Amino acid sequence: MIAAELCAGGGGTALGLEQAGFTHGALVEIDADACATLRLNRPGWPVHHGDITTGSLTGSFGLVSAGLPCTPHSRGGRQLGADDERHLWDAALRIIGEARPRAVMLETADAILSAKFDGERAGTLGRLAALGYAGLRWQVIDASEHGVPQRRRRAVLVAFLDQRAAAAFRWPEPSGRPPPAVGDVLYPLMAARGWPGADAWRAGAQGVAPVLTGGSRKHGGPDLGASQGKAAWRRLGIDPMGIADEAPGPDGKFRRGAGKIFDAAESGPMLTIEMAALIQGFPPGWLFCSGKTADYRQVGNALPPPAARAAGAAIMAALGAP
Repeated sequence: MIAAELCAGGGGTALGLEQAGFTHGALVEIDADACATLRLNRPGWPVHHGDITTGSLTGSFGLVSAGLPCTPHSRGGRQLGADDERHLWDAALRIIGEARPRAVMLETADAILSAKFDGERAGTLGRLAALGYAGLRWQVIDASEHGVPQRRRRAVLVAFLDQRAAAAFRWPEPSGRPPPAVGDVLYPLMAARGWPGADAWRAGAQGVAPVLTGGSRKHGGPDLGASQGKAAWRRLGIDPMGIADEAPGPDGKFRRGAGKIFDAAESGPMLTIEMAALIQGFPPGWLFCSGKTADYRQVGNALPPPAARAAGAAIMAALGAP
């Protein structure tokens, strides 16, 4: 079944939908660095570098998905909603109306489900209903319930043109297994350069990560979020004040940027881009190919692939129902 994706980013949703059985007919992304990531990892994907506010889709699609920017609704931002310049819901709904896919999946920060945005949600549902879509439902999907070592809650909206598919759809059930611990997931990378403290760090990092924040182009270099999130990272033995170039070596030291040497014994190791990607649920070997800030932004803003796979599989099952 053919899928198109708007605001494809670094590939979290696209990868999960691929794992769920979808074939990509178009991926649209405005960020050139993210487009480079998509093309590097999947040379056969039809990646379009463009702006969805002025673009359109051509073709027949079983699914149109969009990971819409979180900033207009995020609790960490000003929550301007439709007044935020990064609000892309109107553009996505216009494209959906033109393409008329069999199913729609829109995803963003779970803060959109707060009372503050009741009117905006009702307007979105009303526009989709006017286009003939049924089974319009919101659900919060927590990535930690689908094998990701991070408590990451995302609001997902699904809708179907076909009434039978709408009636058949069931939200994915949690896996029923506890999420893997950060220490267990990251241990091979933390120990890769011979850090003697890796075993002790692993034993102390037997918890789940807080939300990995990606930030935006409006802000500076990468770190691991606001003060509350930073405290949670420190409890896992991670220094949250930046992204490292490497894991600690035999002397416990690691680089972060040109000429900047840190000692893991003082404040703990920092995550590398590769480590952050594993915490976000990307598989080993998924590569990011730009600068550290651009790469971290792609990782931190992604929908974890296992969460996208779970939602995609549920949509696929509904579309295939007799």
